[in-house]
Amino acid sequence: MIRPDDWLRLATSPVTSQPGKSVLTALGIAIGIAAVTLLTTLGHGVRQYVLDSFSQFGTRIIAITPGHSETAGLAGGLISSVRLLTLDDAEALSRITGSEWVVSNVQGSGPVRYGERVRSTEILGTTSDFNQAWDFPLAMGKFLPNADGNSPAVAVIGDTLYRELFRSENPLGKFIRIGGQRYRVIGVMQPKGSTLGFDLDDMAYIPADRALTLFNREGLMEVDVVFSEGTTSAQMQERIKSVMMKRHGQEDFTLTSQDEMLSSMNRILSILTMGVAALGGISLLVGGVGIFTIMTTNLTERTAEIGLLRAIGCPRRQLLSLFLGEAVMLSLFGAFIGIVITAVVVALLSVLAPAFPVQIQFSTLGLAIAVATITGLISGIWPAYKSSRLSPIEALRGE
Repeated sequence: MIRPDDWLRLATSPVTSQPGKSVLTALGIAIGIAAVTLLTTLGHGVRQYVLDSFSQFGTRIIAITPGHSETAGLAGGLISSVRLLTLDDAEALSRITGSEWVVSNVQGSGPVRYGERVRSTEILGTTSDFNQAWDFPLAMGKFLPNADGNSPAVAVIGDTLYRELFRSENPLGKFIRIGGQRYRVIGVMQPKGSTLGFDLDDMAYIPADRALTLFNREGLMEVDVVFSEGTTSAQMQERIKSVMMKRHGQEDFTLTSQDEMLSSMNRILSILTMGVAALGGISLLVGGVGIFTIMTTNLTERTAEIGLLRAIGCPRRQLLSLFLGEAVMLSLFGAFIGIVITAVVVALLSVLAPAFPVQIQFSTLGLAIAVATITGLISGIWPAYKSSRLSPIEALRGE
């Protein structure tokens, strides 16, 4: 009978006595564990980042885009529908019960000039509800008037655009040129930062009807409806659909709630997660084969040792557990290397992208250890079984 401390020493001896060989053996496990843990960690961070990005604008939002998703294929006005979204449609939607804010959107890009300074930036044509609906507070001045088809040539600029064009100069009342047309600056937005890689501060806002002319468009790209807390998303979608069907005569539009946007994003992330997890699984399989090979080699090299252990009374079951323990130790050693690799990558990401919410979860560490243990057990079963079936006489005779 082997004492517990002797069992532990014998089980860990392959790792401690031949570290170079152990590292090479455990490398496949390390790569697989690093892939699985890093992917899980990044996936959680991406989900949290997307959720935070969407949540900062509120969660009670329904987007209406021209073209039916089942027939037109693409939203955003890229494919001409039977009837385009108009400012009159937006006005009708604002009268729906439960409608809090309605925002019309037309977006493009172009140069914005003030004196000799020019900056190429995003230009958003929108309506007066925009800053309240999306919680975009003003740093100075006021927001755009409601687009009535004859809006004045006024503009509101984001914080980045303000600093690039005006530096420390007061911009209110000054004229800038957008697409060659003069606009009077009436407001500056407070810094909002970036979301999904898009700088919300590097923008110019002009009335939607002016933007339609500027970008030579006949219809809006999107209308967003923010509904009240007492109304469900399903109820609001039915009301919007009813109004739009009456105005258009057919369902030539697409409704998308924020829940559906998040659900679509989750599906995409899940598919990517499964794909990379499969690659991690292949690495684990390779690592398992490596452990199986080294354990089989150890069995041949340690035949005399096994015979001696059997001769002094070591039970077959304990010999079986000894070889299984060695396989698990090698696998856990690989898991440790993989977790260290993950920790280093996560630490680098935290420095390079501090806004990205990424951190290793305890559940992820538990999963890595469990997967490594199972891989080690499966890889070591056959060598362990063969070692326990060796005859002590035959083993010692070979020596």
